Amino acid sequence: MIVFSNTTPIIALSSIQSLHLLPQLFGEIHLVKEVIDECTVGGPISVPSLMEIDWIKPVQSTPIEHTSVLLELDKGEKHTLDMAGKYKADWVIIDEKIGRNMAEYLGLKVTGTLGILLKAKQQGLIPSFLDSVKAMQSQGIYYQTALINKLAPTVGEG
Repeated sequence: MIVFSNTTPIIALSSIQSLHLLPQLFGEIHLVKEVIDECTVGGPISVPSLMEIDWIKPVQSTPIEHTSVLLELDKGEKHTLDMAGKYKADWVIIDEKIGRNMAEYLGLKVTGTLGILLKAKQQGLIPSFLDSVKAMQSQGIYYQTALINKLAPTVGEG
């Protein structure tokens, strides 16, 4: 399975020490150099050194094919979606609405951090979807309350 992730899900999962959910759910995760660089810059949430994680597969970006379509996106999102398309990825993990819309427009299958937590809860990898979301929110990660309230009942919470 080929799975690409953008920056935000990596940071969000790192904020609650749950980055390990990615290989448990998907095996390898492909990250373009731009995403690795964005995570390396640092910020209030500590992200482990991604180049030292064996299940992360760094991908060197090539010139972007759909530049006009991807114009609105940041560098990490542009290259993630472009390379996911070139690799014919099975999944793209991205949270930002514009990025998700572009991914779907390009024919890519999309999930986000909340989708990862739902899947992890369904597989018994985490005790609570809502507790995980609340923990991320306490670290400054924001998700719409209406979306959280809509998703929680699908795993018997809320």
